[in-house]
Amino acid sequence: MPSLARRLAAEAVGTAFLLAIVVGSGIMAERLAGGNAALALLANALATGFGLAALIACLGPVSGAHFNPVVTLSLAARHEFAWNEVLPYVAVQVAAAAAGVVAAHLMFDEPFAFSTKPRSGPHQLWSEFVATFGLVLVVWACVRQRLAAAPAWISAYIAAAYWFTASTSFANPAVTLARCLTDTFAGVRPNDVPGFIVAQLSGAIAATAVSNRLFPAYPTQTDKIDL
Repeated sequence: MPSLARRLAAEAVGTAFLLAIVVGSGIMAERLAGGNAALALLANALATGFGLAALIACLGPVSGAHFNPVVTLSLAARHEFAWNEVLPYVAVQVAAAAAGVVAAHLMFDEPFAFSTKPRSGPHQLWSEFVATFGLVLVVWACVRQRLAAAPAWISAYIAAAYWFTASTSFANPAVTLARCLTDTFAGVRPNDVPGFIVAQLSGAIAATAVSNRLFPAYPTQTDKIDL
């Protein structure tokens, strides 16, 4: 297994690039779509899906390519990740996500400002619960079934969730915190961030419990019964 420092570096690079993709493609889409919100969202979703697939495929062998605190916590809760490494992973994910937003703003010469885009109401919170529940469930399906195409399936889910959820599927506390730092297409008001994070954590907890039933751990040698 790579050293913790190397894995944290991979998490930092991956999470920063993920946010640069989400925010940067949102800025580009909004500029080119001519006011067509559906076209802008489609471009943003496709860029995010393709970019995430590439990042997971490249960095997964190094750090596991979590890029998301709820994924890290869910893996730790089911003893697939060391609890003493959760805090370093989450800290790096949050910091790198903010760095990714900065990178996107510099690329597009966008002014730095907190988002003024409202994303509030019970329907938005329920959307984040559902989006995160689905993401964590897909992650566990890929982990337990050892799917070689895991980067594609996880990314396909994220791209789809842009469209079937009212919130456009943040499903990631680090992403949510970072996106309040950009007053662009991908932004979210700081006031709406706490509710999103609570909904995401709740969805992750529920999905972890369900995945324990749907995708149980592989039996170890000591679990086998000789007949």
